[in-house]
Amino acid sequence: MSQADVSYSCGSCGYPLNLTSSNRITSGIGSEYRKSIKKGFISFLSVDLSRFTQVDEVHCFPVSWGRYRSKSKLLCRKCGVHIGYGYGDAPALCGFDSPNSSGAAYKNSDRESFGLTCRRWLNIQNLNRRSLQFPCSFSVTSLSSLSERCIDINSFHIYRILNRFQNLEYLSFSGCVELPDSGLTYLKYYGSRLTTLCLDCCFGITDYGLSLVGDGCPSLTVISLYRCNITDVGLEALANACLALRHVNLAYCPRISDTGLRALSQGCCQLGAIKISNCGGVSGVGLRGCSSTLLYVDAESCNLEPKGIAAIVSGGGLKFLNIAGMSWLNFRDGLAAIGNGFASRLKILNLRMCRTVSDASIDAISKGCPKLQEWNLGLCHEVRLPGWVSIRSNCNSLEKLHVNRCRNLCDQGLQALRDGCKRLSVLYMNRNRRISDTALELFKLHRGDVEIKFEEVMSIGPDWDSLECDE
Repeated sequence: MSQADVSYSCGSCGYPLNLTSSNRITSGIGSEYRKSIKKGFISFLSVDLSRFTQVDEVHCFPVSWGRYRSKSKLLCRKCGVHIGYGYGDAPALCGFDSPNSSGAAYKNSDRESFGLTCRRWLNIQNLNRRSLQFPCSFSVTSLSSLSERCIDINSFHIYRILNRFQNLEYLSFSGCVELPDSGLTYLKYYGSRLTTLCLDCCFGITDYGLSLVGDGCPSLTVISLYRCNITDVGLEALANACLALRHVNLAYCPRISDTGLRALSQGCCQLGAIKISNCGGVSGVGLRGCSSTLLYVDAESCNLEPKGIAAIVSGGGLKFLNIAGMSWLNFRDGLAAIGNGFASRLKILNLRMCRTVSDASIDAISKGCPKLQEWNLGLCHEVRLPGWVSIRSNCNSLEKLHVNRCRNLCDQGLQALRDGCKRLSVLYMNRNRRISDTALELFKLHRGDVEIKFEEVMSIGPDWDSLECDE
């Protein structure tokens, strides 16, 4: 190597890359490629691959070569910082150059521009990143990610991540099934800016992990704990520390009860949405006296009691309620509590598979929820003519109605719906065996403004991930 040669090192950690200026391409290049050099890129005839880690091999289409070539991202083997790209047997683009460098000042300016640019870009990336999710996160839906093995995340990984990206607001570990409580220790030092944390199916997270979350994330507003092994103890610790919580997903957490719900509803005064579907230990009474900010409750397939139903709507602000999948043998009129006046703002109600709901409950709800816009009564077999007549007379805001497989919806019931519900635009129905073809054709004739869909919708209402509780 001559005295005038410049040796290049990683601008982040100083690791020597075995690249020298004598190996750079300075002649015999096309005009398009020369333009890239003027923009600051340095190109080399070859690189020492022992100094790099190659990842993300793809096929690209560089305009200057006019054909496809393989492309590999080259990372510093020591610190992992992105250095440049390798194009098969073509030159590797490995950094930035100063187009004004010349003479004796060339060596210093060349090295400084290369190192400083890498570091500045790295700092910009670190400071500006606001969200991060791992490849094993369920929210990553690309086909390639589905075939990849889940990454084994440990405490060291999390320390490196949080230490590097200290302005994160959204962090998802969903699907990291081996993540231990100790992995959340560093949230105490780096989690103050986090507002959203997803721990879905993190089976290693327990109450102690939730206490670490509470200690380190006082600004948390959204947390998802789907299928986590937590109890009321963890929920109490979370509620006492994260007072700004607004969205809480506790679906399929079988070890929680109304005690934990009470801690959340009383401690988090801005609670706007809660998901407790398939939580067998919850009756609903833990939400008694909840804030009027509670707009969304998903309690599908829970063992709710009539007193629990009254507690859920007690805040007076509810707009969405899903209690599908309940079957009360001894409380046929238990759902009448929804129509007691506290749910007057309710817009979407899912009672699908509430097989024993009675006409009395239907009448109370239709009178007490004047703003109801969508109502799912699929498989509600005990709703008979008086119930359909009540819907006709009182549901003046109803736009969508689901009556799939309702055994006791007959021709007279369909006529009642036809004569009322003037805002109805969509009627979902199939396998309604007591409805004749004549009654159906008469409905279509008189209500051409209503679209009949012969399909069954299992889930209605806003999507949890895009939920806005300020509506």
